[in-house]
Amino acid sequence: MKTDSVRKIVHVDMDAFYAAVEQRDRPELRGLPVVVGGPPDSRAVVCTASYEARKFGVRSAMPCSQAHRLCPQAVFVAPRFPAYSEASRTFHAILRDYTDAIEPLSLDEAFLDVTENKKGIPLATPIAREIRERVRSELHLTVSAGVSYCKFLAKIASDLRKPDGLSVIPPEKALEFIDALAVSKFFSVGPATRKRLEGIGVRTGLDLRLAGTTRLERLLGKQGVFLHGLSLGIDDRPVVAGRSRKSVGAEDTFRTDTTDILWMRRFLSVLSAKVADRLGGTGGRTVTLKVKYHDFRQVTRSRTLPGPVSDGEDLLRLAEELMAETQAGSVPVRLLGLQVSQFEAADRSPSPWEQLELPLPDAGEGT
Repeated sequence: MKTDSVRKIVHVDMDAFYAAVEQRDRPELRGLPVVVGGPPDSRAVVCTASYEARKFGVRSAMPCSQAHRLCPQAVFVAPRFPAYSEASRTFHAILRDYTDAIEPLSLDEAFLDVTENKKGIPLATPIAREIRERVRSELHLTVSAGVSYCKFLAKIASDLRKPDGLSVIPPEKALEFIDALAVSKFFSVGPATRKRLEGIGVRTGLDLRLAGTTRLERLLGKQGVFLHGLSLGIDDRPVVAGRSRKSVGAEDTFRTDTTDILWMRRFLSVLSAKVADRLGGTGGRTVTLKVKYHDFRQVTRSRTLPGPVSDGEDLLRLAEELMAETQAGSVPVRLLGLQVSQFEAADRSPSPWEQLELPLPDAGEGT
């Protein structure tokens, strides 16, 4: 593969974005474990935790009560979405100085295709380096970046040296890197898919490649074909700019079907917080709950409100009311999903239903 004939893709991801903004704006929080979410004695969940808090095992989507048990000295602060939106606007303005081929994933994360860019810079790595330096100087925040020839590897690369890191996976080193990569790191592989793959002895990228297309398609359908392509370093998905979002949501399939209504309510609290996080303060008027039963029957229940909703606790209340209109609790459930639509304004474009990976019940510059 010639390096001058491939795309040059950059993935940028702000480090612990909400918590970092709080530490920037409140100097007394710097160096302390900070949890952005609800009070530690509430039903709320963690939106973001600073890296100081993550050392104690605190993670996003975790109940705040659990976060408090893990890190009693943590400082809990309520989210300030207007401040995060303002920082996000500056962040995305910096990105647009280099290219219009930007695919936003959230307020603080995006893909860029800089194969042809506004600065005429021939390599992607110097562009990533400039973006990181400008974010530091103009926003007083840090961003991690990954550079490669496709979205899959650029995203993986940005996670390698977090926080405040820059990693490059050039085409000539792609297969060596992929072969050693755990299947859980592959795009679209959540806990349920990982378990199915491990059930046939597939644990790494090399295992995926050796399993072959036919076997993987038989196991996972089209997803298996896609994953086999990734194991070969093939990912032709373009950076899609200018999409207007119509909905934001999160869903996941449980490892085992469950009728445990209390557990499902807790799961809904995590979904609600995750969707609120992805909304970034932008509200939608329609809330939809998706329920898939053990026999693969699927139902949705929706409510359209007079005004927009974006707060996690409001979403949770509506989700619980909608779940009460289903057979959840009496009929085993295998999947729950929550979605918000009919927005006031569209400012980013995640996919309508994004897989949420949660603890589930046993119920060089060559690019």
